[in-house]
Amino acid sequence: MSASKKPHMNLVVTGHVDNGKSTTVGHLMVDMGVIDPRTIEAFAKESEATGKGDTFKYAWVLDSIKDERERGITIDLAFQKFETPKFFYTLIDAPGHRDFIKNMITGASEADAAILVVSVKPGEMEAAIEPGGQGREHAFLARTLGVGQLVVALNKMDDAGYSEARYKEVKDQVEKMLKLVGYNTSKINFIPISGWKGDNLVKKSENMPWYKGPTLAEALDMFEPPEKPIGKPLRIPVQDVYSITGVGTVPVGRVETGKMKAGDKVIVMPSGTVGEIKSIETHHTQMETAEAGDNIGFNLRGVDKKAIKRGDMIGPVDNPPTVAKELEAQIIVIHHPTAMAPGYTPVLHAHTAQVAATISEFVAKIDPKTGGATEQNPKFLKTGDAAIVKIKPVRPLPIETFKEFPEIGRFALRDMGTTIAAGVVKAVTEKYDPNKK
Repeated sequence: MSASKKPHMNLVVTGHVDNGKSTTVGHLMVDMGVIDPRTIEAFAKESEATGKGDTFKYAWVLDSIKDERERGITIDLAFQKFETPKFFYTLIDAPGHRDFIKNMITGASEADAAILVVSVKPGEMEAAIEPGGQGREHAFLARTLGVGQLVVALNKMDDAGYSEARYKEVKDQVEKMLKLVGYNTSKINFIPISGWKGDNLVKKSENMPWYKGPTLAEALDMFEPPEKPIGKPLRIPVQDVYSITGVGTVPVGRVETGKMKAGDKVIVMPSGTVGEIKSIETHHTQMETAEAGDNIGFNLRGVDKKAIKRGDMIGPVDNPPTVAKELEAQIIVIHHPTAMAPGYTPVLHAHTAQVAATISEFVAKIDPKTGGATEQNPKFLKTGDAAIVKIKPVRPLPIETFKEFPEIGRFALRDMGTTIAAGVVKAVTEKYDPNKK
């Protein structure tokens, strides 16, 4: 099967800072034949020259993507895509905590599955999964943001003498933590690996004959392909709008849910303008129909360029996209220098929309472990807190609930160049009606 015919999966790799994530992924890519071993050797030499020592050579593969522009090393960035017998994967590496959040929320890189890397080294594992640890926080975020499928790589088994007892001990702890944040652990593979030595990445390890489960590469092929949300009502967040002489208004965007065809009548929200789809194209090729996952441009007759802009949402006339004047959301505070109080107005980023939005009310603080409320109407929220809040965008915002449309029901709150919080829409508490302006 060619890459395009295989189901596509977005894979995020996450874990606490020192748990060996980059080394694991770098080595996995080499063992799968995605990266030329000679590239690695070049890094190893450079790594030794900088005094980092040989151990960093696999990690360098991924780091090089981030800073190759500064260092002038050019390597082929295409290796962020790779194939297994069953899937075509795009790897969303999650280097920094905040980049991870941002990547998780922008619709384009919505993760279908995750590899959680946890070190079995005493001290490192505890730091990762204790309350406040990045491993736990990432797991909670992944769960909240709808990443349903997970594989756990219990790394650095070589440092633990490949001990089955240590594997079991760590597996039990990680399993408890994942259950707390809401994962069904009976479906999760816990794989003892060495990202550095290569045990159980692609080849079964001879050092751990007691382990009977799949390798990391095999586990990636055991995921379920994500279902394309074709049966849902049409939703297209508008990325850009062009006015083309002799053609007219041409919006561009990705069909997030549903399908459409030439001749369909659609409505643009929040303006409420109705138009007809005259033609659809993708990469300069005409198409009769488009469906969830397609990136398209289309000629929209009857809609003036002034009535449509980036961040608007297109849908069927009989099921118009929801537009919020106020929404209730579950958020998790990723980073705030002090604490935020009701009335705080960061910028809300959802699908293609960006709008200043006031957090008007803190309804309740939530226990990330149980999802239950721990405190009603808290006075302030700080880094690490999860909460239910009410948000009022300064102008009407097309958005849906996460339950009905996970593709467009998630958002980030940003301020001063950083992601302050990540969230999902629980309910639209006040709707905007273009007919009642």
